[in-house]
Amino acid sequence: KRVRVAAYARVSTEQDEQQNSYEAQVSFYTQHILSNPDWEFAGVYADEGISGTSRKRRNGFNKMMEDALAGKIDLILTKSISRFSRNTVDTLVATRELKEHGVEVRFEKEHISSFDAKAEMMFTVFCSMAQEESRSISENVRWGKQKSMQDGKVHVPYSKFLGYKKGKDGNLEIVPEEAAIVREIYDLFLNGKTINNIADILTKRGARTPGGKDKWSVSTIRSILSNEKYKGDACLQKTFVVDFLTKKAKKNEGERKQYYVHNHHPAIIEPEVFDLAQEELKKRSRNQRKLSNNSPFTTKIICADCGGFFGHKIQRQKQVWYCNHRYKDKNHTCETPIIPEDSLKAYFTEALGKVLARVAATEGAHGLDPEAEAKRTGELENARQAAKKALETALEEFRQEFCGSRRWADSEEFQKRHTQVMEKI
Repeated sequence: KRVRVAAYARVSTEQDEQQNSYEAQVSFYTQHILSNPDWEFAGVYADEGISGTSRKRRNGFNKMMEDALAGKIDLILTKSISRFSRNTVDTLVATRELKEHGVEVRFEKEHISSFDAKAEMMFTVFCSMAQEESRSISENVRWGKQKSMQDGKVHVPYSKFLGYKKGKDGNLEIVPEEAAIVREIYDLFLNGKTINNIADILTKRGARTPGGKDKWSVSTIRSILSNEKYKGDACLQKTFVVDFLTKKAKKNEGERKQYYVHNHHPAIIEPEVFDLAQEELKKRSRNQRKLSNNSPFTTKIICADCGGFFGHKIQRQKQVWYCNHRYKDKNHTCETPIIPEDSLKAYFTEALGKVLARVAATEGAHGLDPEAEAKRTGELENARQAAKKALETALEEFRQEFCGSRRWADSEEFQKRHTQVMEKI
């Protein structure tokens, strides 16, 4: 019976010189196995541009292990222990598991076989050296990135960053069609749309996410709304890698230095608009719930006890509204009533009718008695139509001034004009 032989090849970066090494390894082992009449070719498993410190993303390695344990491979050839793995524990676990299933691993550079009596001791020595080499490389890379951040150099993952691309001079350059989506997200958010609602709007329209996907998530929208790069600044080292073996990243909460670069690149969102969005994010996060904007009453009804928003619920097959904190905690003292939606609509209609009646009577804040209101049906209808037209005009004014590409000279002017238009609406 011929021995079923496979090979494993890995290179850790995608640079040209490593590309050649990767292709050379695959070609060499293919010819090497096929040239031996006692061997049966079982394939070459390879990982390109993947670190050897963890098995997590090494699809080629994991597929090889799966096939070997399934009885499809008798012998595995690899260039060296460091190509097989730079993690001492991973190497020992993998070779022991393969050995238990009768699969041998040969490391050509070190002239070691996993079937040798002293193999494990040799693995420990060589893997420890490879692991320490990875640690040293990781420290050097971290130092280089730290120095780069101190110098104010900004590195951006362009393939997953909506609105910008790498320009010819190496700096960030605005992509107009993507920037329009970013501006729309801010406009929708500041005009009362919830993050869930914005995600649904963009998904239904077929707009692509920063990662090129069809479905927008809440986390993606929130990330865009809170990313200071859209106002032309850059905060560096928001996260850092905790362990060079696991590559696990952690949010920087003061463990490492952070650096902030002002006016680093062209802004898509005006700083004043960005700051307003941050205030709105804080205001909404205080209510600690996901808001839906499918109703005009969303975020409009405030609990008198705790200050939280009322939410829409289905209770005994009826649509009702009550404080979102009402049943959140057994010890919660919130005692505001449950309001049927039909009653809520009636309250709203009644209040709106009184307001419009006062407008029709031109009597300011003084209300009319029921008999006087009955006599003014015609004036009331005219007032409604006038109010509707005035509202449409005010909304169009808002869209022209704040939903376009206009740039504001200073924040005071922006805030003043924004307040005027909102009061008019």
